[in-house]
Amino acid sequence: MKLKRIASIKLKSALLILSTENTSAKEVENTFDSSINEWLKSKDDFLFLKLNTGMIFFIKEGLTNEKYRVLGHKIRTLIERTEKNVFVHGNNSETIFSLVEGFCLSSYQFLKYKKEKKNLQYSLDTIHLSDVLTEEKVTFLNHTLNAVYWTRDMVNEPVSYLNATNFSNEIVSLFSKIKDTKVNVLEKSKIEALKMGGLLSVNKGSQDPPTFTIIEYKPKKVKNKKPIVLVGKGVTYDTGGLSLKPTAGSMDSMKCDMAGAAMMVGAIYLCAKLLLPVHLICLIPATDNRPGENAYTPGDIIHIMDGTSVEVLNTDAEGRLILADALAYSKKYTPDLVINAATLTGAAVMAIGTKAACMMSNAENKTNQMLVEAGNKVHERVVELPFWDEYLEDMKSSIADFKNIGGKYAGMISAGKFLEHFAPKPFVHIDIAGPSFLESEENYKGKGGTGFGVRIITEFIHNYLA
Repeated sequence: MKLKRIASIKLKSALLILSTENTSAKEVENTFDSSINEWLKSKDDFLFLKLNTGMIFFIKEGLTNEKYRVLGHKIRTLIERTEKNVFVHGNNSETIFSLVEGFCLSSYQFLKYKKEKKNLQYSLDTIHLSDVLTEEKVTFLNHTLNAVYWTRDMVNEPVSYLNATNFSNEIVSLFSKIKDTKVNVLEKSKIEALKMGGLLSVNKGSQDPPTFTIIEYKPKKVKNKKPIVLVGKGVTYDTGGLSLKPTAGSMDSMKCDMAGAAMMVGAIYLCAKLLLPVHLICLIPATDNRPGENAYTPGDIIHIMDGTSVEVLNTDAEGRLILADALAYSKKYTPDLVINAATLTGAAVMAIGTKAACMMSNAENKTNQMLVEAGNKVHERVVELPFWDEYLEDMKSSIADFKNIGGKYAGMISAGKFLEHFAPKPFVHIDIAGPSFLESEENYKGKGGTGFGVRIITEFIHNYLA
């Protein structure tokens, strides 16, 4: 699917038009005169007409960007699977962008394992866009879709394919032709040499080795003297280890436990494709968490690479252990800012559901507000939670420096405080357990992996540099 600019139809009213035919200005006027006047007086946001030559949708101006994204999804569901072209006209570039963004995100399909995928996939080849939308905006949207699609693909892949090694291979392939980037995959022997006890302990129950992937994007001219480091949890499948999860409604979707990693990879990829003048580092610790082999056990004492000892009381609190190693490793870069993303706790889902992510931060209020505003703009919202030092008390152990689980309440915050101990300041932690994977379809976000996080991180970095 490609996006292509075409000459605009000058519209008499504040409307957008999306059609499955290359509608002429005269046809629009004729249709307008016969069908539109009453609708414009109504409360309905859009009007769908099926003509002999195709479909045409009239959409009112003056709605929110998110409303246009959702309408884009609604229109996608009404257009035939076999349709190859759609045409979009309007007077406002921002509303056109949002409508097409929602339409295109709704066009994502994960059909790799479907026998009849040729009969199921959309035939859409080209979206023809009003030239009110600049070439720069069209390019931006194309790159965004590629980044979100890749992220969704990774989250939707089962561990039968996407173990740590194959995940790293996918990352290497993604960046193989991206300018000013390099990828370094650390294998198990190097991870052992670095004494990454969190990652190695979680991996002890697996037959597949862990990986630690480092992505760097550094164009010739950058605005930040010190890099921004992005860290993502890459648990390719989480059984809970010896603290085994129940299957129904708990373990069966745990292929998504690397959504934080996929999100951060997608974000650095998008920043590189957009040629943003920023130095970025992305760190991805990856393994599955299983109860086999010589699996780590509740009661074990393990050591993170910075020497911190951790008492393991629940092997299902594994993400924070592999992230602790990555955050400790990030100190070598003396970063300007560290942002961590993870499907870390059920407590985050219990607190705010699937509509937003939980954010905790010791960064300046300006940075935190920029993240909130970026999330509101792209509708990947984050809710800032308190990050008081008292929450760390729940993570202290009587026989080690820390334990890997806290108390009964506010588990997403105590887990965040645990991670903060290993990270250089300023540090932002985003718990994406709610919005990263959906059990049922939710408009343009789809079902399964949503690709949450790619757009907010990119929007934030763009504004952070301004």
